[in-house]
Amino acid sequence: MEINNSTYYLPSEWHQQVAVQLTWPHAKTDWAPYLDDIVRMEVRMADEITKREKLIIATPEKETVKEFLSTQLTEQQFDRVRIVEMPTDDTWARDHGAITLLPRPENKEKTRNTILLDFCFNGWGKKFPADNDNRISQNIMRSGVFDEYYTPQECVMKDYLDFVLEGGSIESDGKGTVFTTSQCLLAPNRNQPLSKKEIEEYLKKSLCAEQIVWLDYGNLIGDDTDGHIDTIVRIAPNDTILYVKCDDKNDEQFDDFKALENQLQSLRTKESKPYRLLPLPMPKAMYDNGDRLPATYANFLIINGAVLVPTYNQPDLDKKAMDIIQQAFHDREIIGIDAQVAVRQHGSLHCLTMQFPA
Repeated sequence: MEINNSTYYLPSEWHQQVAVQLTWPHAKTDWAPYLDDIVRMEVRMADEITKREKLIIATPEKETVKEFLSTQLTEQQFDRVRIVEMPTDDTWARDHGAITLLPRPENKEKTRNTILLDFCFNGWGKKFPADNDNRISQNIMRSGVFDEYYTPQECVMKDYLDFVLEGGSIESDGKGTVFTTSQCLLAPNRNQPLSKKEIEEYLKKSLCAEQIVWLDYGNLIGDDTDGHIDTIVRIAPNDTILYVKCDDKNDEQFDDFKALENQLQSLRTKESKPYRLLPLPMPKAMYDNGDRLPATYANFLIINGAVLVPTYNQPDLDKKAMDIIQQAFHDREIIGIDAQVAVRQHGSLHCLTMQFPA
């Protein structure tokens, strides 16, 4: 089975989906002090997801989660939930979930395989325990859940466990361009001693990409991922880029995000045209025990027919962000999800999920 960009591609996140993965929070994670709050938020997400598609849940407490969710969702929605029991360290499915390659439409006669890529997850550069989470994709694969969405003859998991790559560190336009950030992929304890050029070639090969766009600015204070792109820049249909813009010159992040904006303005599509840029507001600074939290509206989740947008009890800015995201996804319902508890652990809706394209 040859995997290259003439036979496979990395779809965009607005591609039709068969399922979304959540890794459920539990008392042995950092969520323990506010477990009830994060569970309520996850139920809110599960409710919106299962109205539109299937949901895969990884958890060490299958029966408990099963019994609980059966009381929170309608019978029809609960029928769309698949719960797989396994040990987990944390909940950030975006970064330990499998990344999906699809066969190019023109090559479906040559191959019908869907490729699930399982990269190494090492706790964002060995900052946190990750051995259990690093095995989640393989455990889900062995459970047979993917057989419901991709027939066994058509679904293959390929591991790249010698290479560290988190799903939150890349964005795809579905047309051969993958966007990432230099501050994350070149950060310590990822893939040294590989050079930037070597990492770029590896990404092109493994993700079947034609080009890699590196962004060099816009690292949110409080982001312990070393600057995941999904906290600052998101790709949308019609060569549109949504990005976080800082308008407060007194904000310590102002210069960094102004440099990000300038870099985005300089980018060109493969057709040598400028991108359509839609600036998202930066939420007012939020703190936990004196530490600034990486609150961002860019960490939204695209699902079938809708976009789930994190909100932070900042009504004017919440509405402004949702209105701007509606401009990018005019044919989808825009739904706000209170993410104040999620950002206390330095992430949000997109970080907590991984989608699987049809």
